[in-house]
Amino acid sequence: MFTAQGPTLPELAVQALSSVERGYDLLAPKFDRTPFRTSDRLLDATARALRPLGPFGTGLDVCCGTGAGVGVLRRLCERRAVGVDFSAGMLGRARAAHPRSPGGPAVDWVRADVRRLPFAGAFDLAVSFGAFGHFLPRERPGLFAGVHAALRPGGLFAFPVGAPPPVGSRAYWTLWGFDAVMRVRNALWRPRFVMYYRTFPLPRVRRELADAGFEVGTLPLEELGRRADGSPRCRLVVARRARGGGRV
Repeated sequence: MFTAQGPTLPELAVQALSSVERGYDLLAPKFDRTPFRTSDRLLDATARALRPLGPFGTGLDVCCGTGAGVGVLRRLCERRAVGVDFSAGMLGRARAAHPRSPGGPAVDWVRADVRRLPFAGAFDLAVSFGAFGHFLPRERPGLFAGVHAALRPGGLFAFPVGAPPPVGSRAYWTLWGFDAVMRVRNALWRPRFVMYYRTFPLPRVRRELADAGFEVGTLPLEELGRRADGSPRCRLVVARRARGGGRV
């Protein structure tokens, strides 16, 4: 839920009628007081699931926003953590929220379009939280190829994926309605604001990751619970850049 310290309805309206980059520049000062910020519970569960897969020397947070994922990387990586985003406003907030600390890994912030990552073979671990709705399905293969190129052989690309809501549930219709409104908005208004909740199906994403050269597995994030049918509420996708060894 939004708090009194979060954005007002008029501010959200202005942001929603802006481009993705400009919208996040405007939202940045209050982003961490909105429901859009990745929860600490999910961040902690991800860090605990990844720790046994290390050690990691260097890490990349793809679409870092205000730096929540960099906080995870600082716990896992020994030498360096890098956050990359195209919103100058979000990067400014990230720098303020995550100053360098003595004895910890170096932290750097890079402004770039993650569809054209400016890295090659530089990282042992890449993570991303809550950003994939900003990419149209046709853009994902290029995004995944860029992350693959940014990793060293054997490097991991990890991100959580929540279970889809049951068909006909309130959550199902809420997400369906949001996506429908966004499609109408983008058909009638420029610049577009790409943000969809129902365009990231896990089976298709796994195929696209494999096509990009990853060996793909998933881990249940048990701390987030299970649904009535026994399936995990959230899985961590763990995609490894091949190094000649076994699968994840």
